[in-house]
Amino acid sequence: MSISKKRIWGWYFFDWASQPYNTLLMTFIFGPYFASIASDYFLSTGLKETAADARAQTMWSWTLAAVGLMVGLCAPIFGAIADTSGRKIPWVAMFSVLCFLGALGIWYTMPDGSNLVWGLMCFAVAFAGAEFAFIFVNSQLPSVCTEEDMGKVSGMGFAFGYAGGLIGLFIMLLLFVEQGSGKTLIGLDPAFGLDADKLEGTRFVGPFTAIWFAIFTIPYFLWVKDTGPELAGNVRQALAALWALIKSLRLRKSLTNYLVSSMFYRDALNGLYGFGGTYAVLVLDWEITQIGIFGIVGAATAVVFSWIGGRLDSRFGPKPVITAAILVLIAVCIVVLSMSRESFMGMQLAEGSSLPDQVFFVCGALIGGMGGVLQAASRTLMARHTSEKDVTELFGLYGLAGRATAFMAPWLIGVVTAITESARLGISPLVILFVIGLFLLRYVNPQGGQA
Repeated sequence: MSISKKRIWGWYFFDWASQPYNTLLMTFIFGPYFASIASDYFLSTGLKETAADARAQTMWSWTLAAVGLMVGLCAPIFGAIADTSGRKIPWVAMFSVLCFLGALGIWYTMPDGSNLVWGLMCFAVAFAGAEFAFIFVNSQLPSVCTEEDMGKVSGMGFAFGYAGGLIGLFIMLLLFVEQGSGKTLIGLDPAFGLDADKLEGTRFVGPFTAIWFAIFTIPYFLWVKDTGPELAGNVRQALAALWALIKSLRLRKSLTNYLVSSMFYRDALNGLYGFGGTYAVLVLDWEITQIGIFGIVGAATAVVFSWIGGRLDSRFGPKPVITAAILVLIAVCIVVLSMSRESFMGMQLAEGSSLPDQVFFVCGALIGGMGGVLQAASRTLMARHTSEKDVTELFGLYGLAGRATAFMAPWLIGVVTAITESARLGISPLVILFVIGLFLLRYVNPQGGQA
């Protein structure tokens, strides 16, 4: 394998290694597990079921909001420091340690709800580490391929990452996560003698994610190296450069509109990822294994659609691909909002109807597929707006755009959930965020550039 091919594949492997932080921890296993045990805990304190569900979703939403705000505020500063020093790999390594340690600690999130705060803290550390590291990895896209290939490479990276998340989810469901019977999806006791009564198979998602990450980041650190000269930068120079970059945004209208647009639509997408699993638990009363199968469907479509989207990106450019993905996701949100266990689109359903389950599986496939397409094409469009001298700073601002208001979707979901006491209606703000992002995208130059 040539050095350039190794570099590209090493870069792909970071997607493969880090995807379980989204697939396993946030969306399909730990997030629903937390929602379930938190709701049961609040029920035990005397709250009604709807109020307990709302309290559980509010705790989860505020945690995602806090992590998003912290990442958003710090990302541009870290990016500026990395650009002035000429080094990105040490930053990726440092935040990778946080990924590993935070995920390990999730094991101690007990099913009786006695240490809910501990579980949220460990998740926050792990997820913040993954988000920070990914900013630096994203900024390496222009250095691993030509501009003509960025769409294909970005799409392939997300496809490869989702494939990793899919395999990780398969392993967890088949060998570890307990159903109500105490057996895994294929009727086995949880592997390694884990105690099903203590939900140790489900809690193993934390150590599993940490070990997976540690193993599969090895190709990245072996094959991807910093390419530029080491510079004698310092924090003062970095902050001065960042401030100059921020002031220049008033002259770079396309970039500014894109950062603001992506701020809204990526926040909405993260809201879908963060609350899809908890919606299934709190609204449809699904077990973790059902949510896992739902995750497999979503991840499988994400693999296929990310690959296809990358090809469409290279042929037509990222902007029309982003527009189409947002329109589909708006439609998905409207469908989910109109559905409960008792009704669909205003029509009452027979007791025990499986229609909500079937519809939500289709929605999961579309969320996974369009989410992968949206993220890959967004990374390409951002890369088109960068130059070699400020690529990490700009991807830091891109991280800020994706995270400065990352508290907004969880916060709005938390507020609406608390007011309505409905986990279903709580996700309604996502539609508004997608629409705002789509409107602002009109003013973005599809070719990028410095204007």
